Amino acid sequence: MPETILVAYGTKHGSTREVAETVATSIACCGLETETRPAGQVDDLSRYGGVVVGGAIYMGRWHPEAAGFLERHRRALAGLPVAVFGMGPRTMKAEEVAASRAQMEKSLAKVPEVEPLATAVFGGVIDPRTLRFPLSRLPASDARDWDAIRKWASDFGKAATDARDHRSELQHVPR
Repeated sequence: MPETILVAYGTKHGSTREVAETVATSIACCGLETETRPAGQVDDLSRYGGVVVGGAIYMGRWHPEAAGFLERHRRALAGLPVAVFGMGPRTMKAEEVAASRAQMEKSLAKVPEVEPLATAVFGGVIDPRTLRFPLSRLPASDARDWDAIRKWASDFGKAATDARDHRSELQHVPR
């Protein structure tokens, strides 16, 4: 069984890619190989032993590449350890996190075959210089909690390792 964990992401301005790279590094600390790729560039999951899918949440929608990834690979993902994260709230206030989580869960509901071991919503980044009017008038912010991101990823890496070890034990059971 492959041990590489794919960290696929959908991003508009790059902050989700940065989080995906941090997630991959944290999972690698659990002794697993990782590969980070844009979700829209992944055609086949057969070489992966688990998948993390992340996407930015903009204007009330989870990034279309992340959502499309889940839909395209729903059958393969049903048999793998999966984790999903969304990025979006300007702050980590409970109501903003809840709104972002609701949007991500709306996308997950479209693929009931996929049952993530872990889900998370992380704070997003607003760089007004990269946005069009009127969003360009928002104040700059970066609500990413790097310690929380690393811990979440490490916890998933441990769960994926346990799942891999369990599958390995089952393969060695006499029939």
